[in-house]
Amino acid sequence: MWFESFYKNRKGLIILFVILSILSACSLPFLKFAFNFEQFFPVGDEDLDYFQEFIAEFESDDNFLLIAVEHQPSIFDTSFLQTLEAFTEDCKSVSHVKNVQSLTTFKYPTVTPFGPGALDAVHIDNPLLLKQDSIRLLSDERIVYNLLNKKGDATVVVLKTIEDTQIEECNQIIDEVNALLVKHEIEDYHMLGRAYFQSELSAFQFREIILSTIVSGILISIVMILMFRKWRSILIALGSIGVGLLIFMGTLSVLGRELTLMAALYPILMLIVGTSDVVHIMTKYFDELKKGNDKKESIKITIKQIGMATLLTSLTTAAGFATLLTSRIIPIKDFGINSAIGVVIAYIVVIGFTCPLMTYFKKEDLIAVNKQNNFWSKWLSRSYEFTLHNGGKIAIGSVIFICACLYGMTQVHTNYDLTSNLPRGEKITEDFKFFEQQFAGFRPLELAGYIQEGNGYTDYAVMDAISRTENFVKSQEEINTTISPATIARSLNQALNNNDYDFYTMPDTSVYNKAKGILTLLSANSANMLVSKDQQKIRISSRVKDIGADNVKLLSGRIDKWIGENVDSSVIQFKQTGTGLILDKNSEFVRESLLYGLGLALLIVSLLMGLLFRDWKVLFIALLPNVLPLLFAAGLIGYLGIALEAGVSIVFAIIFGIAVDDTIHFMSKYKLAKTQYNDREKALQVTFQETGKAIIFTTIILFFGFMILLFSANLPSVVIGLLISVTLVSAVIADLILLPVVLRWFDI
Repeated sequence: MWFESFYKNRKGLIILFVILSILSACSLPFLKFAFNFEQFFPVGDEDLDYFQEFIAEFESDDNFLLIAVEHQPSIFDTSFLQTLEAFTEDCKSVSHVKNVQSLTTFKYPTVTPFGPGALDAVHIDNPLLLKQDSIRLLSDERIVYNLLNKKGDATVVVLKTIEDTQIEECNQIIDEVNALLVKHEIEDYHMLGRAYFQSELSAFQFREIILSTIVSGILISIVMILMFRKWRSILIALGSIGVGLLIFMGTLSVLGRELTLMAALYPILMLIVGTSDVVHIMTKYFDELKKGNDKKESIKITIKQIGMATLLTSLTTAAGFATLLTSRIIPIKDFGINSAIGVVIAYIVVIGFTCPLMTYFKKEDLIAVNKQNNFWSKWLSRSYEFTLHNGGKIAIGSVIFICACLYGMTQVHTNYDLTSNLPRGEKITEDFKFFEQQFAGFRPLELAGYIQEGNGYTDYAVMDAISRTENFVKSQEEINTTISPATIARSLNQALNNNDYDFYTMPDTSVYNKAKGILTLLSANSANMLVSKDQQKIRISSRVKDIGADNVKLLSGRIDKWIGENVDSSVIQFKQTGTGLILDKNSEFVRESLLYGLGLALLIVSLLMGLLFRDWKVLFIALLPNVLPLLFAAGLIGYLGIALEAGVSIVFAIIFGIAVDDTIHFMSKYKLAKTQYNDREKALQVTFQETGKAIIFTTIILFFGFMILLFSANLPSVVIGLLISVTLVSAVIADLILLPVVLRWFDI
């Protein structure tokens, strides 16, 4: 018999898990942390495929690092500009940097009898001319919001990096730049760009995981002390949970799984799931010991009854997380896979480690005299009586609750912004806001122009269409800066007129045609980023303020409408693309994948419950108390005005995966009691007394466990913690109040 073999080899199992824990701890330093925007691109989307072709033709729209340096009252100071010049020059030697630009390297194009030339934009060593330089530069749209802010007290050094920089390269870039900032004694600075994001957010992930693990561990220790009050029981519980967490993190390390921004949820999730399993197993084992059974019989009954129920809850919880595989977003998929692995590991640990370990201690060493039993017995008895005598009121209240949730769902929006996804109180967030307020911001918007057959990109009709389109794009209040081949054409016109800024306009046909050759020469340095190699495709690059995904979509619609009405499609055709547009498309897929995934989860749980109870009516009964928390979560998102985006969408998988546990434990105990007593009300009374307490305790643990996320610096984690904590309370209410009423209605 399997149990005899299990009981005989208890010591070997304990030793095995101790060894696995040690090996897992040794593998933790090899955990991989990663963050980049490509992770959040929706896989399999045609716009993503187009964007990848676009950057292959030109270059990525995020291969830069911007360093904004402040100087009061103005950056037009000889000493400061000399420092800036030296810093700019040193930045050229930074690893993985292709070129560097700043005010000290910017030159105005000019035309001489000997051909195109260039003039310095600032006279660093001539204070008398700096005043004129400042007036000219502060009125130049090529400079303002790009290299200079509107007030003239901050300037930007632009480092163009290699394509597709990875975390090690990003860390190296940031370390070298920081060293140069120290060398040149530059203190008032801000950074923005791919390398900065990857380096800082990866480090932030690590800090969040450490913090969440420590705080969760302290919380669960307090709960275990209050629950068991015997130091051996407390150590068994905490040891089991710790072993599960160690083996889980070690497994991720061995499998080479990269940890993204949502990785801070793993310790909390594992500690909570592990605690739930441990509480149910230990509570049942102690109950059997109290009945007078010996250790062997008690653990046998515990594994047979609660072990099987816990197996089913683990499978359903894992199924809930596995539904995230329907998402097109890689970090969401990875979170689902990793969480499902964690749930299975937690179950294996509680059966293979916790159960054997408990049998090596005497009853009096594990069980404290609990004076709270009478309190819980009375409270649970009153709850049972309430459901018995108020079925109609409970039904009406449930209907009102559902209607309120459905109305809240109608208020859900997807207008998320990048700022809300950055960590609170961190320099990276303050830097991002600084660039949003003082410069062009971060969110890219690209227009790819396809020159039609019979036309060339230097033809006047083509360049005029590009210029008019660029002007319209820049006229939008959400956009501060643009660049295109027409930028070079306007610069040429200015150069031909003694660099008078009033001539920074599209030249007339006669001037343009005479200067075509010069235009080609001036375009040479920018051709790789503005014009494709075959010269049949061009780009108009711009930066959009962080106004939210839905608002950007409206902006894109206005641009497309204007192009359709004002640009001759037989000359040139435009298509929008860019990192920002691809990220914003996630909002279109979140609802789709969310509904599909939850539908799949409901189907899986229904089948499992149907197989367990072999009654079609149970399918509906099992789902009802678990759908309500999902509706509540969706309603809260609507009422609180929270944007439904990729990170928030995982809330539903977590809620469903955990909430269904209590239903299964309740229904499993009810089935056993119904078989034993052959009386529905007696079975419900017993279920309330024996399972109700464990359900309440685990819910308390879950509630405070996820409330820990309120202390996170990562706003999406705060939102997730709040939503899960509150909605899991509704789940336990549904299980202990609504479920008994439904069981009576269906005469189960």
